[in-house]
Amino acid sequence: MAFVEPITIKNAIDNVHKKNYLLPAIQREFVWGTDQIERLFDSLMRDYPISSFLFWEVEKANIDNYQFYEFVREYHERDNTHNPKANIDGESGITAILDGQQRLTSLYVGLKGTYAYKLPRRRWDNDSAFPKRKLCLNLLAPADDGDLEYEFKFLTKKESEQSDDRHFWFVVGDILSLTEAVDVNDFLLESDVSEYGKVKFRYANKALFKLYEVIHKNKSINFFLERGESLDKVLNIFIRVNSGGTQLSYSDLLLSIATAQWKEKDAREEITAFVDEINAIGDGFNINKDFVLKSCLVISGFRDIAFKVDNFNQENMLAIEKQWDDITKAIKTAIILISSLGYHRDTLTSNNALIPIAGYLYKIGSPEKFSESSKYKNDRQKIFKWLVMVLLKRTFSGQPDNVLRPIREAINASEDGFPLLEIVNKLKGGNKAISFDEDEIDNLLYYQYGRSYTYSALAFIYPSLDFRNKFHQDHIFPKRLFTRKRLEKCGIKTQDIEFYLEKFDCLANLQLLEGVPNQEKSGKGFHAWINEKYPDKNDRRAYMEKHYIPDVDLTLENFRQFVEEREKLLVAAFKKLLTHEIA
Repeated sequence: MAFVEPITIKNAIDNVHKKNYLLPAIQREFVWGTDQIERLFDSLMRDYPISSFLFWEVEKANIDNYQFYEFVREYHERDNTHNPKANIDGESGITAILDGQQRLTSLYVGLKGTYAYKLPRRRWDNDSAFPKRKLCLNLLAPADDGDLEYEFKFLTKKESEQSDDRHFWFVVGDILSLTEAVDVNDFLLESDVSEYGKVKFRYANKALFKLYEVIHKNKSINFFLERGESLDKVLNIFIRVNSGGTQLSYSDLLLSIATAQWKEKDAREEITAFVDEINAIGDGFNINKDFVLKSCLVISGFRDIAFKVDNFNQENMLAIEKQWDDITKAIKTAIILISSLGYHRDTLTSNNALIPIAGYLYKIGSPEKFSESSKYKNDRQKIFKWLVMVLLKRTFSGQPDNVLRPIREAINASEDGFPLLEIVNKLKGGNKAISFDEDEIDNLLYYQYGRSYTYSALAFIYPSLDFRNKFHQDHIFPKRLFTRKRLEKCGIKTQDIEFYLEKFDCLANLQLLEGVPNQEKSGKGFHAWINEKYPDKNDRRAYMEKHYIPDVDLTLENFRQFVEEREKLLVAAFKKLLTHEIA
């Protein structure tokens, strides 16, 4: 391995663009956020070192022995996070990046690409929630952040064209067309920057010339070049370089080694495609490679399931490859099941809770239509109770391996359905016990509308619902009534208003309703709605029993008594379900 003469950023970007620089399959994908890219460019402008790079020169004769990928060019948080597989049919060899992918991709995205991330409070399936943004440099003033000197920011085209006395945005990629110093002068003279006064024009001049030097003149890409063709040696270098800090997780290393050691399948292609597939089930999930790889370790039966490099030997990797189709079928069946129980990315508060479910399904052969067939109704009920309990107890927080091992033992020993009781007994007496004491049950009442754990708490008290239908969290007494002004207008006593505002979003005022009834209910007063919807006394009583509605005056003026009485009913229901269902 030799140190080679440094090159400019322009040279490096050209090589990426011409696909002379590629990524070996052992590399993970691009994970930097916009703030990290902006900070990288600020560091370059301040002449800070950005660490050296490690390149691997692969001769044409040996290219076909390995799998290579292109750099991400137009990053999109939802639609384009994966590196495309490279076409390596050219006449010459290639240079693979062993260390520095995140920095090099960031430089490319900042200079020639775009970065699209989701706007807050927009739906994930809304295309307009992901506007394309280009990296821009403010030519009029330094950054407000005291830790930064230059203000770099990813902006939409419309945002970049807006200027005021503190902001004049220069699209950073345009510096590539300013190939000589005179081009920078011409741009400044022809732009509107001079209109903001001599001091700001001077700042703009300094900033833009500095950017020109950083990209075209400074040889800031320092790199070592490895010319060896042994994959074992390259893999060892890669692990040594990337496992010393926190840059690369053990799951990334596992994926890297699996990619290098699987014989029949392309591990990277298989795993990334599978993650995309299962995340698209139902209303969507947020499963990542870590989860899939941890599931492989647990389900494959390895004694040690920790993410440690020592565990990623060839024997284990080949065992996972051999079982891959059965493992992925079990995971997919588990996710289809919990989707049918109403869970999705916002309500599944621990992905690790799925692993025992997938392990059990793997053991019984992942039956077709497990989530629907009456044959498995009892199993589904037990799994649902178990899932809700471990989510509410946050059983998988901290060190999940300490929970996964005993649960796996209980599942492996089971001969009669999902072993809910056996798992409870396995964990009894430890700090991960699934049992609830009275204080923990009382604390469930404090879960609020829209929070991740609230769905589990509500779903638990509706054991008879068919969650394949769409159920919404609904305010029993409409949310729109609970403003100080409206409560005062309704004649609510001053001493009660704080109670109303504190409790209207809590569990005592929430229920699960199917979409259509929830839309019909809308913002009507609860007393008026229930009498209109259920004019028959018996029907009304059945609704009230199903939803734990106390037999009290249901007008807004009696909200305090309603809450106090419904909390008693909910606590009694939780106690009954948490003891009876696991006995």
